[in-house]
Amino acid sequence: MRFRVFPAVDILNGRAVRLYRGMRERATDYGDPVEVAERFASVTGTLHIIDLDGAFTGSPKNMAVVKRIVDRTGAYVQVGGGFRRMEAIEEAYSTGVRSVILGTAAQDLDFVREVVRLFPDTAVSLDSRGGLMATNGWTRVSGRHVSSGYSAMKGLVRRFIYTSVDRDGTMAGVETVERFWADEDFIYAGGVTTADDVLRLIRSGFTGCIIGKALYEGTVDLKSLGGL
Repeated sequence: MRFRVFPAVDILNGRAVRLYRGMRERATDYGDPVEVAERFASVTGTLHIIDLDGAFTGSPKNMAVVKRIVDRTGAYVQVGGGFRRMEAIEEAYSTGVRSVILGTAAQDLDFVREVVRLFPDTAVSLDSRGGLMATNGWTRVSGRHVSSGYSAMKGLVRRFIYTSVDRDGTMAGVETVERFWADEDFIYAGGVTTADDVLRLIRSGFTGCIIGKALYEGTVDLKSLGGL
C-alpha cells in the first residue's frame, strides 16, 4: 500500500484553524478553508478535514464548506467531526467525500458494523491521550488503551487513524508507537514536523500521515515528500 500524506484542514466557525493539543481556546486562524484546501490538494490530491464545530457539539456544522472543497479540488477527502448519526454520514458521502471518520460513535460496534456495510471506506479514529482512548472532541478520556479499541474492530474496519492528541498542533515530532495493527490502512496524526518524522512513520508500518501545523508554519514542504 502506497504511503499517502494528508494535509489537515480543521474548520472552526467557518475558518481554517489549528488547535494546540485539541484545546478550542488555543486556536490559530489560517484563513479561508477552501483556499487553504485548494493550495494543499494541488500537491497531494488528498485532504484530511475535521469539522471542529461538529466534534465539539456532536453533529457536523460545516458540511457546506466541505462540499465546496470537494467540488473545487476533486481531491480524495476524508472528513471527521461529529458523525454520530447515519443521516449525517449519508449526507457527507453524498457530497463526494471518500471516507467519513468515526470517533465517539465508534464505541457502538453495531453502529460501526452497519456504517461499514453501507460505506466500506469509513475510517475509525483511535485518539490517544497517554495511550488511552479520548472521545467527545478529545474532552473525555476512557480507561481503555487504544490497542483494545483496535482489537474490538479488527476484521470489521479496514481504515484507522491513530491520533496522538498530546502532540497534535505542538510540532514536537511524532510519538513512538509500537505496531499493534495488522495490514489495515493505518494513518498517523499528531506532531508530524519534518520529513524525518514521515520516514519514521513509514518504518513503523503506517500507511499514511496527516500533517497540519508544520505545513502552515512551513517546516515541511509537501512537494519534497513526494520522493519518500
